[in-house]
Amino acid sequence: MFNTLKPAPPDPILGLTEAWREDPNPQKVNLGVGVYKDDGGRTPVLEAVKAAEAALLAAETTKTYLPIAGDPDFRRRVQAFVFEGPAETAGPRAVTLQTPGGTGALRVGAEFVRFAAPDARVWLSAPTWPNHAGVFSAAGMEASAYPWYDAAAHRLDTAEMLAALRAVPAGDVVVLHACCHNPSGADPAPEQWLEIAAAAADAGWLPFLDAAYLGFARGLVQDRAATEAFAAAGVPFLQATSFSKNLALYGERVGALTFVGPDEGTAATALSQLQRIVRVLYSNPPIHGAAVAARVLGDRLLRARWEEELTAMRERIHAVRGELVDGLAARGVPGDFSFLRTQQGMFSFSGLSDEAVARLRTEKAIYIVKGGRINVAGLTRGNLDYVCDSIAEVLGAPG
Repeated sequence: MFNTLKPAPPDPILGLTEAWREDPNPQKVNLGVGVYKDDGGRTPVLEAVKAAEAALLAAETTKTYLPIAGDPDFRRRVQAFVFEGPAETAGPRAVTLQTPGGTGALRVGAEFVRFAAPDARVWLSAPTWPNHAGVFSAAGMEASAYPWYDAAAHRLDTAEMLAALRAVPAGDVVVLHACCHNPSGADPAPEQWLEIAAAAADAGWLPFLDAAYLGFARGLVQDRAATEAFAAAGVPFLQATSFSKNLALYGERVGALTFVGPDEGTAATALSQLQRIVRVLYSNPPIHGAAVAARVLGDRLLRARWEEELTAMRERIHAVRGELVDGLAARGVPGDFSFLRTQQGMFSFSGLSDEAVARLRTEKAIYIVKGGRINVAGLTRGNLDYVCDSIAEVLGAPG
């Protein structure tokens, strides 16, 4: 049975981290994996999370199974969180269920779309997170690409993107990064989200928002621009929400899938089908991380503490972007890297060629994803100069 079995290729991101871990070079730097690091190079446990866990530990009486759709309190809190502000008008026609992380939400949503519209095609931005294609392919959906990033100008390719989205056939699905586009860091402005939502309404395709980094771009309120645009347009849509990054609950796998239908009845029917899908995929989700997230979202003091910590993480990322640009300029590195200041979130296309990426890995033990995507949160006070010096050497800066 297994005689012809061949090894699968390493994951382009997680496989890079495995190689970094095994590298004996004491100066090694991992700028590949999408995990927030503080200035000491650690992925912290947030103080709001520690306080929530302490309260839960004192009060919990059972670890029995959750319902198929997840922790009811978590689901209510997440739906209120997703639809705060102008987007709250979509709440009555929405249902939310807990999932194992944002990836779990994407997979459940893909299975749901495949069931509801077997012939639907999924459209992914070019470029996109590498796992998007695999998740939708595993659900049996064929994928096409639409333009997103102008690599030469280092910015969102607005005109080409909108033209392509206006031509997407009715009934197909378009995956959109709600903020902090991975891997480019290039996000639409609020008014551009309104144009994208209008394209969905006019063409009749289904938006599927991947909201993995809420709060990491401009702030929790501002980062809801995409959700608000589709809610205002009155179109059905799906949203995968992750708390891995903004609550630093990576290992707890805390996510949610929200379906917004044309009316409450359709939403209720959709929830029944979503629960059927969950039952055969993983039966029910894990309890601890969702309870922590619900506690933080629902407690006024913990929520305020969390938002302060999230602000600090976001501001550190913005500051590091500027320090990287300044460091490269000070070393005379050829090219203009100022675009790094304006991109959002942890990720950016650095403009580094695959040849430069390979040399940085083999000669300097600096690990960057092929294509030049870097996680700027991996830059710290301890490694920034080394990274800038190494890029200058590889790119042939004078002196």
